[in-house]
Parts: sequence; structure tokens; C-alpha cells
Amino acid sequence: MKQRIITAADGYRELDEWLRNIANGKILLVCDESIRFFSRLNRHLAEIAASGIDFVYFSDFKPNPLYESVVWGVDLFIREKCSGIMAVGGGSAIDVAKCIKLYNNMDASKNYLDQEIVPNDIPFLVMPTTAGTGSEATRYAVIYYDGKKQSVTHESCIPQTVLMDSSVLKTLPLYQKKSTMLDALCHAIEAYWSVNSTEESRRYSAQAIGQITANMEGYLTNEDSSNEAMLMAANTAGKAINIAQTTAGHAMCYKITGLFGVSHGHAAALCDRILFPWTIGNIDKCIDPRGGDYLRGVLREIGIAMGGDSGESGARIFADIFDGLGLDIPMATQEQFELLKSSVNPVRLKNYPIRIDDDEIDMLYHKILR
Repeated sequence: MKQRIITAADGYRELDEWLRNIANGKILLVCDESIRFFSRLNRHLAEIAASGIDFVYFSDFKPNPLYESVVWGVDLFIREKCSGIMAVGGGSAIDVAKCIKLYNNMDASKNYLDQEIVPNDIPFLVMPTTAGTGSEATRYAVIYYDGKKQSVTHESCIPQTVLMDSSVLKTLPLYQKKSTMLDALCHAIEAYWSVNSTEESRRYSAQAIGQITANMEGYLTNEDSSNEAMLMAANTAGKAINIAQTTAGHAMCYKITGLFGVSHGHAAALCDRILFPWTIGNIDKCIDPRGGDYLRGVLREIGIAMGGDSGESGARIFADIFDGLGLDIPMATQEQFELLKSSVNPVRLKNYPIRIDDDEIDMLYHKILR
């Protein structure tokens, strides 16, 4: 499916066109709390509602959304006889909306997670409000059932239409801007060296890395053009991980967020700033069937995309970016190091091109944290 990207230009003209094509003009609007800060969007939604488009608001979910929240959303969509779904928010809002779309025509008397997904053609538009997760471009969603993370995967949950409105980035706290930018950068880098990468995914990765590094300064100072570019970079990095998936950096970062309360992108960058040079230094342990010379070339390409001339210079640039953002490096106890080592998702490690064992994971965590 080719995803259509629209913008907020000309007073949301393209959004209006999309809304007019919804059968009965009734939209389930899945949104998180951030929507109240977007005065321009809210004014326009009020104007649209006055013209006859009916919005049914759904925000009964939290970060790390629960399966039950998705069930409530599906019930609301059906009860209100909605014909389309629009999501406004970060990764959690988009993931909830994805699952509502996926589960909409399935058997509500059974657990949706146990059923085979039946694709549907419900019109689905998302408006990301951070430039980081790239969730709007992927076939993945994450929800929690009985306290356990559930990864929901299906091509039909990828939104057909994405609305890019850079004005929403202006209200983000600076820490969140830094963290989400790093998340997108880590997506692009990890997808680049992933054993699942393809020529297409590597092209997306290189494009995203170039967009992020070129627009970083303007994005952090809220320049309109750089905000627009960063939204597109996150989307492009999302396309890369949709094909190649994330690797060791993401496998190792989730427990850091849980233990130390740092945001996801911050935690991913903590890991990748150490994994990047470690990967370069351990090519002899390459498990990518394309071989060590191939991986060496990929790492060089990443370095060039970062603005360097080699993999080593790319790793230094990445470390300099992290250091320049002034983000904290948490201090861990020995007990926490043990918890971290046992938390790593082996599936994501399989995507990483270097063979890695438990002792090396422990050693890397001791380099990642203080």
C-alpha cells in the first residue's frame, strides 16, 4: 500500500477533502491529552463539526495502552455507527487506533488477540504529534494484556493517510523533542544494519539519517521548516523499521525506561551510542548471511549518512550528538544490572548483525550506564 501524505496547508484543505469522502460523515477521533494544546487544529475541527461532520471522541487510554481500552474503542465505533477513524497523538494514540481498526469486524465475544485478523477497508487517517515513533508508517502496534506486552502486527493497520502538521511540534517540551528525535535516529540506524534490511529499507534509513542530522538544530529551536522535515524524517525512519525492524538497541532499552524513568528515545540512544562502535569492532562475529564485508560497507554507509566518511566517524558523530543534548546517563546498582541482562528480548537480538551472548550484554550495560 502506498501511503498518502497530506499537510495542513491552505487551512487543512486536504483533511477536509478526506473527511468529505467518509460515507456518513461520522468519525471516531482517537486522541490523547495533547490535543487540547493544538488551538489551530481544534478551531478547525469545530468548524468542520458545525458543517455536519460528526466527531466521536475517544481518549480512554493511557501510555502503554491496555487491551481493554481497545475493546472500549471498538465498542464505541460500532455503537456510534462510525465510518472512519482519525488518530491525533503520539505512539499510544496511534497504536490504539490501529487496533480498533484491525478488530472492528472481528468476533467481539472472543479475545481479539486469539483471533486471525480479518482486513477491512475502514478509512484511517493519523496525525502524529511527535517526530519520533514513526508508528504512522508501520504495521506494528503495542498493547498490554494481563500486564504483558502484546505486539500486534498486520499490514492492514498501516494508515492509508497521514496528516503532517508541524505546528503541533511547537508546544512539545524540549526533553520530549530531543528524545523523540533520537528515537527516529535510532530507528534509522538499527534498520540500516539489521539482518532484515533490503535495498529499499536502507534507502529509507539513509534518507532519514540525512534529514535528522541536517535539521536537528532548527528543530530544537522550533523553526517551521525543520519541524516539517523532522516529521517526514520520523515517517521515513518508520518505513525503514517496517521492513527491517529494530535490533539490539531497542531490545536493550525497554528495561532502562522502566527502571530509571527516562523516555524511550533517550534510552534507545543510550544503548546505540555504545552499540555503534561495538558493532564496528566485532565484525568478525557477523551473523548476517551477506557477510562481514557487506556489514563493513553498511556501517560505512551509515557513517557517510551521518556526515562522516567511515563507520568510525559515524559512531563518533552519534556520540557527539547524544553528548551535545545534555541528557542524563543513569547510575545502576548491581541488582539493576542483573535485571537488565535478563530483560533482553531475544527476537530483537536475532535482527542484530553481531552474535552476542549474556556476558557481552552485561558488559555492554556497564558501558551504557554509570
